[in-house]
Parts: sequence; C-alpha cells; structure tokens
Amino acid sequence: MPSYKGHRYPTEIINHCVWLYFRFPLSFREVEEMMLERGVMVSYETIRRWCAKFGQTYANQLRRRRPRPGDKWHLDEVFIRINGRQHYLWRAVDQHGNVLDVLVQSRRNALAAKKFFRRLLKGLEYVPRVIVTDKLGNYRVAHREMLGSVEHRQSKYLNNRAENSHQPTRQREHAMKRFTSVGHAQRFLSAFSGISPHFRPRRHRLSAAEWRTEMADRFAVWQEITATAVA
Repeated sequence: MPSYKGHRYPTEIINHCVWLYFRFPLSFREVEEMMLERGVMVSYETIRRWCAKFGQTYANQLRRRRPRPGDKWHLDEVFIRINGRQHYLWRAVDQHGNVLDVLVQSRRNALAAKKFFRRLLKGLEYVPRVIVTDKLGNYRVAHREMLGSVEHRQSKYLNNRAENSHQPTRQREHAMKRFTSVGHAQRFLSAFSGISPHFRPRRHRLSAAEWRTEMADRFAVWQEITATAVA
C-alpha cells in the first residue's frame, strides 16, 4: 500500500489529482484549475510531485491485479521526439490489448530489441505462444537468441493491435508538447500505460448498463489500491 505519511492533503484529493493527470490529456496547471473549481487549493507543483511519487506505485498495483496476460504478444515501436532528437518507444500488448510493457530507447537496432525482450520476460514464469511484429529485421535477431521456441509472425497487416495501442500515447504526447528527457518519458509512459488503460474498457462492445457496471468495478479497484477506503 502507498504511504501518505507527511502529506497534509487527504488521500482522496491526492489520488484524484493523480487520476485526472494520467487518465485525461491535462497539464498540471489544468488539474490545479479543476481542483480550484471544486474548492481545493493545491499548487500545480504539488500535483506534479504527487504524480511523480504515486503514479508508478498505483500503476504497479493495477498490473499486479490484472489477469495473466494472453499468450499472443504484439510488439511494435514508434519514434518520439525528446528535446529535438529522435528516440523510439517500444511497446508490447497481448491479444486483448493489455499493455505488457513500454521502453524508451535511443536506438532501433538488435541490441535495443534484445533489451526490450529481456525487460518483457523479467519475472515471468512462462513465454508466449506466439509473438507478432512488423518486418523490422532486428526482431528476428532477438527472437532467435531469446525466444527461439516461440512462433514468430512478421507482417505489417497482423500488428494492428500494437499500433492502435500507440494512439493514446500520441494524443498525450501532443497535449504535453514534449518530453524533457528519456527518463521523463520513461517514467511518465510507464505509469500512464498502467493507469490509463484501466479506465478504458472496450466501450463499443458494452451496453450502457454493462459499461457503468464495469467502470464501477474499476473505480472500486482504484479506491482499494490507492488505500482510499482505509484512509
């Protein structure tokens, strides 16, 4: 459970600010303004510190509670600009669209692919049944050396699941204008990819009543992992 010792604001306010920032394309100043409209006076710098301190903790708690990932993994990489330089965001999702992990790197070579594979497999007690990638040759090197027993499918037409998963990140990147460093990008995207999808069920497949029930369950999990009920 996260520790709120030394914080003078109630737990409900802290986790609500963190939720607003990671769930919606808002700046810290915009969250500050929204809280002020609700009668809560808190500075954007305080909100920034809360997000830095609790964002990854909340994301890790949510990941621990989700079901075991599927056995079909989709991997993809897209470029992002950090201080005017091109970097690459590597992402893996399962067949259900659940984000498995993200990694920001300066390269898109075989070493970068193997580093991402090691990160994905760290702590897992199983390997996927199949991995799906685009036709980037470096995936073949990493697959051959690290997941040789796993089926590897390469096709630009089979990887829409991973490509679609980049869209919320693109929207957020545009709203934030830019990332200030690789570390900033990694910290934000790691927390963002754990928190934001939790509140985005596949609404197009749910009726209004089913969506409300699903969201109520997800908010209950959020309250539990942020220790709001205890507080």
